Amino acid sequence: MTIEQVQKKICRLKAETDTCILAHSYMTEDICEVADFVGDSYALAVKATKTDNKNVIMCGVRFMAEMVKMLNPEKRVLLANPEAGCPMAEQMDRQLIQQVKEQYPGYAVVAYVNTTAELKTIADVCVTSSSAVNICRAMPQKDILFIPDINLGTYVKEHVPEKNFKLLSGGCPTHAKISEKDVAAAKSAHPEALLLVHPECRPEVTKHADYVGSTTGIMDFAAKSGAKEFIIGTENSIVQHLQFAHPEKTFYALSKDLVCNNMRSTTLVDVLACLSGKGGEEMVMDEDTRLAAVKCIEKMMEYGG
Repeated sequence: MTIEQVQKKICRLKAETDTCILAHSYMTEDICEVADFVGDSYALAVKATKTDNKNVIMCGVRFMAEMVKMLNPEKRVLLANPEAGCPMAEQMDRQLIQQVKEQYPGYAVVAYVNTTAELKTIADVCVTSSSAVNICRAMPQKDILFIPDINLGTYVKEHVPEKNFKLLSGGCPTHAKISEKDVAAAKSAHPEALLLVHPECRPEVTKHADYVGSTTGIMDFAAKSGAKEFIIGTENSIVQHLQFAHPEKTFYALSKDLVCNNMRSTTLVDVLACLSGKGGEEMVMDEDTRLAAVKCIEKMMEYGG
């Protein structure tokens, strides 16, 4: 079958099976084209709460599908590719953070959304890359244990100097591999381009950026900017999406190595197999875990996230 034929079959099946398809922005263009919603992980989970569909397919990684289930317990939620995990989300577990909490009594645990449901059960509040600064600033607690991303944590710490932060050595291996040398090479090759980077990148990278923000923030900035050239410092799928959306502008990858293999593991055929009942994995979560994990998300919403 051609890509178009697979896409048409997917669109027919999702209507027949009462299914909503969510695609993270890092999915390939062919998947985004058949999705009902495309965006960042938390925004997608919220979008699912506003649909009447009984079934939801998450085209992303496991923690994202877990979060959709946490916010939509009455719906059948499936992960399109069961092998799609997140190295950052899997770096730390509840037992480790419990031990760290004992070393830093009184510290509020702030969990980046890129964490497992189990780890969220021990967090006081959850944050996204776009809300982290405002949420940490709004929290009444002065002492904060920020997990798991040390680079995002460092970025937040610099913008919220009135709080005390304890950071651990975790993070996104894809963003963290980018160096200042990569920035220098990209700027040398494209001197007129603005540099837009994700806060999961190292401080030595973000300090050179014209804009630092979430994936959606980067795309919105590029769309609204009067500039014509941009170096994109996040997963390289965003370069392609921007090229399609804004053909009058030019987009360059900060590095050819900015590729998340877990995100790329989901294919259009995986989505078809999931809809056909021949693939995917249903998210099953006991109610006690769900209720404990969703508390930190509710607290984020309370603080304005």
